[in-house]
Amino acid sequence: MARMTWKNIAPVPTSQEFLDIVLSRTQRRLPTQIRAGFKISRIRAFYTRKVKYTAETFNEKLSAILDTFPRLQDIHPFHSALMNTLYDADHFRIALGQLSTAKHLIEQVARDYVRLIKYAQSLFQCKQLKRAGLGRMATITKRLKGSLEYLEQVRQHLGRLPSIDPNTRTLLICGYPNVGKSSFLKSVTRADVDVQPYAFTTKSLYVGHFDYKYLRFQAIDTPGILDHPLEEMNTIEMQSITAIAHLRSAVLYFVDLSEQCGYTVEAQVKLFHSIKPLFANKIVFLVVNKIDAMRPEDLDLEKQALLETITKSGEVQMLRLSCHTEEGVMDVRNIACDRLLAVRVEQKLKNAIGSAASQEAVNILNRIHVSRPLSGVEPEPFIPDAVLNRMKYDPNDPNRPKLERDIEVENGGAGVYNVNLKKNYILENDEWKQDKIPEIFNGRNVYDFIDPDIEAKLAALEEEEEQLQASGYYDEAEDIEDEEDVEIREKAEYIREQQQLIRNAARSKKALKNRAIIPRSQTTKKLSDMEAHLEKLGLDPSAISERARSKSRGRASRRDADEDADMMDVDGNPANRAMSVARQNKQKAIEKAKARARSMNRREDGTGESSGARSQAEKMAKLNQKKMNRMARQGEADRHQTASIAKHLFSGKRGLGSTRSR
Repeated sequence: MARMTWKNIAPVPTSQEFLDIVLSRTQRRLPTQIRAGFKISRIRAFYTRKVKYTAETFNEKLSAILDTFPRLQDIHPFHSALMNTLYDADHFRIALGQLSTAKHLIEQVARDYVRLIKYAQSLFQCKQLKRAGLGRMATITKRLKGSLEYLEQVRQHLGRLPSIDPNTRTLLICGYPNVGKSSFLKSVTRADVDVQPYAFTTKSLYVGHFDYKYLRFQAIDTPGILDHPLEEMNTIEMQSITAIAHLRSAVLYFVDLSEQCGYTVEAQVKLFHSIKPLFANKIVFLVVNKIDAMRPEDLDLEKQALLETITKSGEVQMLRLSCHTEEGVMDVRNIACDRLLAVRVEQKLKNAIGSAASQEAVNILNRIHVSRPLSGVEPEPFIPDAVLNRMKYDPNDPNRPKLERDIEVENGGAGVYNVNLKKNYILENDEWKQDKIPEIFNGRNVYDFIDPDIEAKLAALEEEEEQLQASGYYDEAEDIEDEEDVEIREKAEYIREQQQLIRNAARSKKALKNRAIIPRSQTTKKLSDMEAHLEKLGLDPSAISERARSKSRGRASRRDADEDADMMDVDGNPANRAMSVARQNKQKAIEKAKARARSMNRREDGTGESSGARSQAEKMAKLNQKKMNRMARQGEADRHQTASIAKHLFSGKRGLGSTRSR
């Protein structure tokens, strides 16, 4: 993982900030708008939504932290080992694991309390369950205090780490403290490295970049290493060991033969042999620094023999430089870069064996062939005599070949003379050079589609057309139609008619869509059908027929008939007389009510015939309404609001009191 990814990790809030962010967001998105008068289903739905939204916000924030931090198993081994050295990988995994556990616990709490709210019976129960659920989530978050603080410190330190690409061309500088590693890095790159005359000035990895042969290289300055067991090394030294072990690079092991660093040559050679297993499969150079103070040939034989123990195998090359006088600094850099480039190319060819890339590389190498004569004599370059004997241009020679610049000066100079670009055209006739003919026409080259015999072919076509016209080839009747055309036209007409019928049916269906349709059971039926059906069943339909016919008569005739029957039946059955009297009274009451409804006038009813009483009543009504109008009170015509005032519309910001509305 590169440094830029680490720099993009969002800041990790403290547990209290985390809690404030989530709860304030919940309150802002879902303000409390529930009152006791609402249905219990609506109250449950609101508090369920609030608990779920809070849990989702917690999970979203925790997931963002977990996703942005690097996973040690997914990053390069160098970065993984470096993080283990700096932050302790176990502690880092435990902190992220606690956040993941808290995320799952919050999800479980939300599920439990949503299930409880589902069976709550009142507003108070729903609110208390919501408070309990959010409180448990807040408790889980407060327990993350140490993990969140630790991750925030890791994030800040990760952002300050240098940008080290483990796969690019790298020069790794290592050795004892104060042997000149930082001075060399400052000489070959633009890195701002602190250089001091005391040991352990460099306490972390420093990276510088430089260009060589149009390629970008990175040079890494490691802290000084002391010769003691690995388990006794501190964090500063372990950074160097991590870089040496995991980076594919050219290793520059610096030694100070003058012993101005405070360590003897024997100790420096011994340290090389101690960390030599880390140099496996790497290019290693023994760089002798401070040659202005002590050169290798000036050492005694014993120390020279110690140095030869490093270089005698032939795998380690000795280089010399002096950062103080800048002697050999660039030579050391160039030699190390050339060797590194050669080895990287060789490794790429070896690693690609058996793959498609390897076959492609082999094919390219097979196509690159330099032929040599069988005699073994190297051919000499051939230069034509015209080129050898060509007269050198001399501006003072009057017989010199004229350049376009000379022609321009002779014809008035720049702005007056225009270069003739057509004068060197090679054409059959020199007069054609100045013809204005387009080279490109309709996106194509003119010469590609203009036939030299185009005029002759055009004349032949025109002659053939005249012959066809003269022979009457084009004189057929226009109104004669083929049978097939007539059939097609009839079919098209039929299709249009059918389409129009379908459209009309759809419109009719759409028009009847919202219209009430009488069910079949309620449709009118003929009396004769009913009589036939009853006779078929073996029943006598005469009584029902008489009743139906009597019901179908007009109201006036039926009423008159009833009155006549009542009058005729006065001396008959007493029950019949009572029913007739009741029917008459009912009819009179209905007629009286209809007459009163037709003559009703609210302004005049109840005041009798006196107009003074009416005016007095109107004055009293106005006086009674005047007080209401003056005090802006409700009148009988005002709309009545049964519910209390909506708090979320009329209340301002909450003060410093309780936050229980969350």
